[in-house]
Amino acid sequence: MSELQNAREIINKVDKEMARLFEIRMDAAKEVAKYKKENGLPIDDFVRENEIIKRNSNYIENEEYRSYYVNFLKKNIKLSKDLQHRLLEGMTVAYSGVEGAFANVAARRIFPDARCIPYADFKAAYRAVEKGECDCVILPIENSFNGDVGNVLDLAFFGSLYINGVYEAEIVQNLLGVKGARISDIKKVISHPQALGQCATYIDNHGFESEDAVNTAIAAKMVAEMSDKSIAAIGSAEAAQQFGLQIISEKINDSGTNTTRFAIFSRSNRTPQQGDERFIMMFTVKNAAGSLGEAISVIGKYGFNLRALKSRPTKELVWDYFFYVEGEGNINSQEGEAMLEQLKDCCSNLKIAGSYEKEIHI
Repeated sequence: MSELQNAREIINKVDKEMARLFEIRMDAAKEVAKYKKENGLPIDDFVRENEIIKRNSNYIENEEYRSYYVNFLKKNIKLSKDLQHRLLEGMTVAYSGVEGAFANVAARRIFPDARCIPYADFKAAYRAVEKGECDCVILPIENSFNGDVGNVLDLAFFGSLYINGVYEAEIVQNLLGVKGARISDIKKVISHPQALGQCATYIDNHGFESEDAVNTAIAAKMVAEMSDKSIAAIGSAEAAQQFGLQIISEKINDSGTNTTRFAIFSRSNRTPQQGDERFIMMFTVKNAAGSLGEAISVIGKYGFNLRALKSRPTKELVWDYFFYVEGEGNINSQEGEAMLEQLKDCCSNLKIAGSYEKEIHI
């Protein structure tokens, strides 16, 4: 056998083995897609992809081949994600509002292959997932300018869903009017109370009346239907496009760094990962002096950092509150288990809403 024939024989054997392993790899990718659908997780995970490339490229001993193997890995990852995208086309994501709402925009960025289904309000969207009508729901939990979304924190405490990821989305508010309207025509603006609060200075400076709407996209729809040049909506550029409105004035929110944090809720609690460094939990404390201080002390004792501590009325008893906590550290570690065990001594109710690696900007 010549050297050429021998080389080709080696390539044929390797290709056959690679074909077998490729099928195994793609079968595993199907399982990953299934898991992500059940847990409301996006396909793209660039941090993990980079880790895979960095780790696996070190398996190559011949430096001459390493750069080629990196390209090989990248193409394999792309093929795996292509399959997952196809499999997740049937995924359903609930959100509050109508098409063009900021939650809808965020959902399409996180789940580009999913079918986004609108609901009238936060509670209806949340219940849709609890009842199995949708795979997951995206809900806002906080705005950097206007604070917490209390109704969603209440759902997180009283509901049965888990938080499997938190995403930050920059919010740009615009003044939207019917075709031909000018800023001098506007007398009243309609939008969600959060959006009105984010644009309070602009509204006051122009002397506009304001009216609340369920959300920004519904406000845009109302303005389009009324077809009145004196009435405008405050909302996204996507809402303007969706309802045939024009942007009269761009970026009218008071803060130039207006960001909303969205949480993804699903029925399944994602499998804890070694890299999880954020968690969300809620608790009520026993009716005894110093109970809240003791709970905070326990969290710190085991090396966990409190990023946020917020109180909300339970609505079951007068002046009774639950506490919403966002923390840094791996709550699934031995330290986390010890912390949770000791918290039972001072907390009457304790709920872990979820853990995740880090917040992702979309």
